[in-house]
Amino acid sequence: MERPIIGIPLGDPAGIGPEITVKTFEEKKVWEVSRPFLVGDLFVINRAIEITNSKLKVNVVSSVEEAKFEEGTIDMLDLDIVNSDYEFGKVDARCGLASFKYVEKTAQLCMEKKLDAMATTPINKESLRAAEVPYIGHTEMLEEVSGVHDPLTMFEVNNLRVFFLSRHVSLSKAIEMVKYDRVLDYIIRCSEAMKKLGVEGTMAVAGLNPHCGEHGLFGYEEVNEIEPAIKEARKLGYDVVGPIGADSVFHMALEGTFSSVLSLYHDQGHIATKTYDFYRTIAITNSMPFLRTSVDHGTAYPVAGKNIASAVSMIEAVILAAKYAPKFNHK
Repeated sequence: MERPIIGIPLGDPAGIGPEITVKTFEEKKVWEVSRPFLVGDLFVINRAIEITNSKLKVNVVSSVEEAKFEEGTIDMLDLDIVNSDYEFGKVDARCGLASFKYVEKTAQLCMEKKLDAMATTPINKESLRAAEVPYIGHTEMLEEVSGVHDPLTMFEVNNLRVFFLSRHVSLSKAIEMVKYDRVLDYIIRCSEAMKKLGVEGTMAVAGLNPHCGEHGLFGYEEVNEIEPAIKEARKLGYDVVGPIGADSVFHMALEGTFSSVLSLYHDQGHIATKTYDFYRTIAITNSMPFLRTSVDHGTAYPVAGKNIASAVSMIEAVILAAKYAPKFNHK
């Protein structure tokens, strides 16, 4: 089977994205499983090559079809947005606009089936706001391009896969969102997403309250909302159990008892995965027409431009995209 083509949008030029992109193109394991393709600015990637003392060469193309895909070379589409000096570690509207345009173009190429998947580098919310980009992050951008409302985010690290019932909302709002209809909808959608990735097994739903509420002693969300949704999902034929205490369920999934976990709010699942292995926790958006993986860290402005940023997460994101892309695109 031919190695899948993985599109990489360059990320915020003022952050660590360009540096870890260079280091990713230098990684032999990446080339063994994929054909990486860059969407960005020539000025920015050349600056990153200089900072990292890399020997990589850049091959600017006007289409994916022109790419050589030769180890030691970065095939890239040059959008020519940031083509003059900028300051590392600083909020910059130009960089915010560029990071959005890189993502938008890469996603469009995925929609056109020119790329098999995309692996995204970090972008900065303040820079996006400075550029008046109407999206707070990658997920919202990809919603617009793909036309898919509320795409699913899944984290994967080792044998642990975690979905999220809610993302960037306050904790009080997240608790309000734990309702029967939403829990049932997510169980169904997450189960279908796992099938598309070719992963089988039992999904577990995490508890919201300590000890899953102890039958109402510490809250009624489990009794009134979560348990009925799980029962209905099982009636519909979905292999799901729970709720299971959040202090145990992630460890059990890591050991292989469950194929995935539905976390009931943002930090519940983030803490579990990142504590286990911060650098190898990879985000997957997999309910769109194309597959997207991503590093799960930010632009790291304080260390940008210093050649000290780790590329482990970016390398893992590309490898994971290459792992799932054939199954995802075949379904």
